[in-house]
This record gives sequence, structure tokens and C-alpha cells, in this order.
Amino acid sequence: MSLAGVASVFHQVFGMPPAAVASAPGRVNLLGEHTDYSDGLVLPTTIPQHTHVAIGRADEPGVTLHSAALGQRTHFDLSRNPEEHFAQYAYGCLRLLADEGIEVPPLRILVGDTVPMGLGLSSSAALEVALLRALREWLGLTVDDESIALLAQRAEVGYAGVACGIMDQMASSLGRDGMMLFLDTRSLERRLLPLPPATQLLVLDSGLPRSLHASAYNQRRAECAEAARLLGLSSLRDAQVGDWEKLPAPYAARCRHVLEENSRVVGSLAVDAAGFGMLMNASHASLRDLFEVSVPALDQLVAALQAHPDVHGAKLTGAGFGGACVALCSEGSAPRVARDALSAYRKQGHAGLRLVPV
Repeated sequence: MSLAGVASVFHQVFGMPPAAVASAPGRVNLLGEHTDYSDGLVLPTTIPQHTHVAIGRADEPGVTLHSAALGQRTHFDLSRNPEEHFAQYAYGCLRLLADEGIEVPPLRILVGDTVPMGLGLSSSAALEVALLRALREWLGLTVDDESIALLAQRAEVGYAGVACGIMDQMASSLGRDGMMLFLDTRSLERRLLPLPPATQLLVLDSGLPRSLHASAYNQRRAECAEAARLLGLSSLRDAQVGDWEKLPAPYAARCRHVLEENSRVVGSLAVDAAGFGMLMNASHASLRDLFEVSVPALDQLVAALQAHPDVHGAKLTGAGFGGACVALCSEGSAPRVARDALSAYRKQGHAGLRLVPV
């Protein structure tokens, strides 16, 4: 779906043209997985898939939200968080604007997704950012892209119940096609960097549902916070190499992953494609063994990618427990790599899908 497409569907659904339309991309994370909620360093990049949002004034009080991708519609007002989980992301954004004294008129919202949901590609952040962009355009709000990302994160944490860090929203709001966003999630210092020369990204859907995603994600965040507390620190960003030896399980492993993952992000700035790929491989091993957020089938798909001669490195992306994986490939080879890796994956009893290149 395009911006013109979501405007057309809005007109079909609500019988009127929208007042504003906007979109925001999903993302994959190349390095810096599960570090943003410990004030760490991350290296995401946007993907071609976007979430598109159209909005318009409603005649009736409250907010009517229609998700074209889910085929669901709900109505709510700002006095109470809706029960439908897909609506809580939008509610949080609107509630925060109202709390800041911005008058939110009765609304009709149509969401048209092309960011695949439930795969760790930040479909929720894309929805939040796209909605806030549409509201900025229509209401003339003086909020910049960084402020939109911060509002979106607060909405997800406060109203959708996911204790996420800031990476997803910053990537969706500030990322650019074909560029990596080097981001310090503590200071929000950032810069856009090119991919290693003569490379392209491949993103595959493992076909594994992430049913443990929310609960396990929040558990890992709590474990990192407890590890920092046991070390007398405000966050694991301030820990030193070897501090994990002072901690009991599982906190020692969580701490070691965060410190070494931060080092991998820094190291990626001074390596070629082969070196970058080695860092991605090491990141996956750490996510599997230290942070324990992978699953056997996802490991098999990543291993098939890593074994391919045209792949520099590969890892899971997102929260884990299924979802997607990302590979850094030699330029022009991604379709062939996808075919070969997915063929090997099928022989192991699984079914995956190529997402990027589209």
C-alpha cells in the first residue's frame, strides 16, 4: 500500500477524503541487539516496507480506528485505554498529546500496513511514528523527528505494555534508506553511515511465531536492570569488562552480552564487509548463548546463511524467539542467497520467506 492507496482506502471506509496521510518505515538491527534499554549503542537501518496512516475529523465523539491489515475496527475515547492491543499504540500517542495540552479532535484513523507484524521489524514503532507524523501535518504541531520518536516510545511503554528502549522509534523516525543509524541511546547522539561497500542486506522471515515475545522481552529488561542494581550502577552501560564475573546467573550472562555487544557496535565503524560480518556472527552467538533469545529453528536458518559463500555475516534481528534474521551479502547476491538458504531450511522441516529485497 502507498500513501495514495491508504488515502483511497480511507475514503472507501469512511466516505470522505483524509485530512492528512503519513508513513514510517520498519527496521532491522544490524548490531546492538537488546542494548538500548541499558543505555547502549545500536546500529539499525530502515527497510522498504512502511506503515501508512490516514486521518480525518469524525462527526461522532471519540476515535474510530480501522486496521486494513488486520481487518479490525474499534472505537474508543481518551478517558480509557482500549482493550484491543492493536489500538493501544494509537491511544498512547493521542493520550500523550492530550496530556501536553494539545486538543485532539474526534478522529477517524485508517492504518494500512506493509511492515510485517510480529517479526521483530518494528511494525508498532512504524505505526506510532506514522500516526504522529500525520497529526503533526494536520494539526500544525511543532514537534521534530526526535520528539516524535520519544513520544512514540512513551506511548508503547506506558499504554501498550512493552518496556521497549528507544531504538525502534528513533530508527523509524530518523533512519534513511540505505543508511545505518549509529545511535547512542543514552545521549541520543547519532549519525547516519553507509553500509559496507559492495554489500546489500537480506532479511528473511523464519516462519516462527513469537508467542513469548512480550513477556520474555520484559523479563530480559528486568534482568538487565537487576544486574545493574547488583553492581551498584544506574544501567549496564556503566559496567566494565569483567564485571559480569561478580554476578550470579543469569545476570552475569546478560551483563556480558550487553558489554560485548556495545563493543561490537563501536568495532563496526572501522572494519570492512568481512569484519562487519564477523561481528554479526558473534552477535548472534551472544544472543543465542548469553542472552538466550534465539530458538533452534532460527539458529538453523542463521547457520544456513552464515555458511553461504556470498554472506559476510548473519544474525537474528529484533527481540528474538522467532521472527526475522538479517544477513550482509555481497552486492547483487541476495536473491540467490535467499533461495539457497531457504531451500536448506525447508529440508530441515521449516518454511521461511524473503522479505528484503522486496
